[in-house]
Amino acid sequence: MEIHTIGGFNEVGKNMSVIRTGDDAIMFDSGIYLPAVIELQEEEEQQKTYSEKKLRGIGALPDDLLLNQLGLRNKIRAILLGHAHLDHIGAVPYTSYRYNAPVVGTPFTVSVLKKILDDEKIKIPNNIKTIQPNSTFEIKGKKRTYKAEFINITHSTLQTSMVALHTPEGIVLYANDFKLDNTPILGLPPNYDALKRISKEGVKALIVDSLYSGSETKTPSEKVARALIEEVLMTIENEKSAIFVSTFSSHIARLKSIVDFAKKLDRKVYFIGRSLKKYVSSSIEINMCPFKKDIYMGSYKRQVESILKKVSKDRKNSLVVCTGHQGEPGSIMDRLARKKLPFEFKSNDNIIFCSKTIPTPVNMANKGQLDKKLKKSGVRIFDKVHVSGHGGREDLRDLISIINPRHIIPSHGSTQQLSPMIELAREMGYRVGKECHLMQDRQKLNI
Repeated sequence: MEIHTIGGFNEVGKNMSVIRTGDDAIMFDSGIYLPAVIELQEEEEQQKTYSEKKLRGIGALPDDLLLNQLGLRNKIRAILLGHAHLDHIGAVPYTSYRYNAPVVGTPFTVSVLKKILDDEKIKIPNNIKTIQPNSTFEIKGKKRTYKAEFINITHSTLQTSMVALHTPEGIVLYANDFKLDNTPILGLPPNYDALKRISKEGVKALIVDSLYSGSETKTPSEKVARALIEEVLMTIENEKSAIFVSTFSSHIARLKSIVDFAKKLDRKVYFIGRSLKKYVSSSIEINMCPFKKDIYMGSYKRQVESILKKVSKDRKNSLVVCTGHQGEPGSIMDRLARKKLPFEFKSNDNIIFCSKTIPTPVNMANKGQLDKKLKKSGVRIFDKVHVSGHGGREDLRDLISIINPRHIIPSHGSTQQLSPMIELAREMGYRVGKECHLMQDRQKLNI
């Protein structure tokens, strides 16, 4: 078996791995590198679309052209998507047409992908197949058939899966991204029974999200973030103040908590921003949006301006959830801070960031500039009201103990971020270069 680490092994983003066995190859994920396209997040007037050539030129796409050189392009039998985040599915519109293979994901993932394709006005020739969480998809190879099992796992978006590829050489488990949250706010808990079962069947290789392998923690449950949101919203002085909240648009469980406490405050809830509309609309499509009747949504310029005028007149009875928690240029929060929208912050208005800044230079700079502009208005900022969607070192230890894989391949980060996973594997009896492998983009591992 060959494992090709195409993207996501030198950076946080552009995730793509390819498994070759016999005459067949299976692709996991096709993500973009978000820092390279940060200016695409939200534009003031209209969304820009870029060509594949432009995106490749700025390093936003995984280098799947390598598969041509390796003679694998015509061997790809399926493109399996783990979850709906852009660093895992955002390159599908620009890469999948090369392969005569279906694109497969859970209902939420597929719904978000189709909205991206509509936004970008791109049609792909591939069949897009929907698979329910904890179900199996059959992949037709040249001479044999493979099973891809979508095992439900918790993360910071709906219907995330660890994908177990069953091959005659053993199982490859693609575990990118995950946390072990036994008390999720929305959706199913991790399917430990399935993980224990595949462990007994024999997992040949584990490709695993090791972003926080250097963090000596167990990542807290989303119920902890819910408690933090409750603490801020229900105990601060806010009777006469505006409340604005910004978080990850794809984090539907987090949005549910925000809406729940806004209702307790008896405030009308407004969602504004393109990405919020995209992800919330997808959650409504798959009947996983318990708050759909409790919100007003706006994404186009006129809708946004109309909502903000209403909020300006009725500050004490409104709560706005908007895009821009990373300080993205052109996002709603950025435009508010620059006074480009019909709402002006006043002293003691509350701005809550239910997020942490993703640690890339462009994000840190953008968020720093945003905070500086906001503080000039005299607002109160509540930052990092958040828990991560990625497992820490002790979650990884528990996962490896359950799975007991023969080989471990850390993924989803730079070499510096992935190296502690190698140390953990060594602690657990794996030999470096023999059973645990620190890979980089564009490399091949024979096992």
